[in-house]
Amino acid sequence: MMHAFLSNNRGELIGRCKVKVAARPKRAASEIQLSNGIPMFLDQLIRTLPAEDAGEHEESIGISGASGGAGLALSEMGVSAAAHGASLLGLGYAVDQVVHDYGDLCQAITDLAFERDAPFSVDEFRTLNRCLDNAIADAVLEFTAQRDVRVLAVHTNEAKERVGFLVHELRNALSTARVAVSALEFGNLNVAGATGAVLKRSLASLGVLIGRAVDEVRHGTVSERQVFAIASFIEDAESAARLEADAAGCELLVRPVLQDMSVRGNRPMLHAALANLLQNAFKFTHAHTKITLLAFALDGKALIEVHDHCGGLPHGTVEGMFTPFTQRSADKTGLGLGLAVARHSVEADFGTLSVRDVPGTGCVFTIALPLHLTL
Repeated sequence: MMHAFLSNNRGELIGRCKVKVAARPKRAASEIQLSNGIPMFLDQLIRTLPAEDAGEHEESIGISGASGGAGLALSEMGVSAAAHGASLLGLGYAVDQVVHDYGDLCQAITDLAFERDAPFSVDEFRTLNRCLDNAIADAVLEFTAQRDVRVLAVHTNEAKERVGFLVHELRNALSTARVAVSALEFGNLNVAGATGAVLKRSLASLGVLIGRAVDEVRHGTVSERQVFAIASFIEDAESAARLEADAAGCELLVRPVLQDMSVRGNRPMLHAALANLLQNAFKFTHAHTKITLLAFALDGKALIEVHDHCGGLPHGTVEGMFTPFTQRSADKTGLGLGLAVARHSVEADFGTLSVRDVPGTGCVFTIALPLHLTL
């Protein structure tokens, strides 16, 4: 009888399944992977077969489920198969691995029965097939359900970040425009002057951001890359930054930039990234200290650096600073997205954004972009 054959050869069958599993790419049969898998299924099958032979159909169905998976609740086998499917997802395997696990056992039983010349009845094969069918279905169903939950969570977080990035950049551009308007009103300045130019650029940035959001909704992500000189780029950033420096009560020092240094990228987004770094410096630097902005070429890259006087970084916080929705100060008026947005924008143009701690003094943020070489 099949249940006696399975009981007597349980260890051999599990061993053969382990060999089959280990032979597949990037797969090994650890105890964790098998805890709710083949050994448990085999034990449940061994209990199902005599229940079927004795006509105890309610007992059999309670252990392994009805044919076709009918029933409102999972059987004992269904519960363990679902746990097995979920564990394989957690270990990073694909759904085909779930199916292969149970297929391995079926193949092992068939091969060993042929080798030992063990005859099985048609009804026993039907029970075996029903159990395999139910276990595979429940394992795959749980695997895909858990995977879908994970995918949805990732997409939700990505959507949250995209909306957060847009809101953050809109707020930055609006904030700069407001500072410029205040300066114009307070100083009774001509709108055609330098401060008026800052206001115009801020309004233009708002238009670019809104237009970019519209294009993304219509067509997906849009990349607008152009070649531009770093000198003019720094000059534009300086105009708005001086207004922010005055409001923050600190000094901004901008080093002269070589005129022949150019990069290719999305200028508005890179400008927003640099503005984020400068605003971060204004927020954390100590009062009446200096913030330095400089740009230079090194090893085929244009490096743009912002030096502040925040006193240095707490131990172990360097990489965590770029995590979205992370705020380092008691001021929670923002979204904690500034540095994450800056890094995202820089990396979109094949660059890097890093920070270096200067203990007791402050820190240095560095944007590195590939130099554009004119042929």
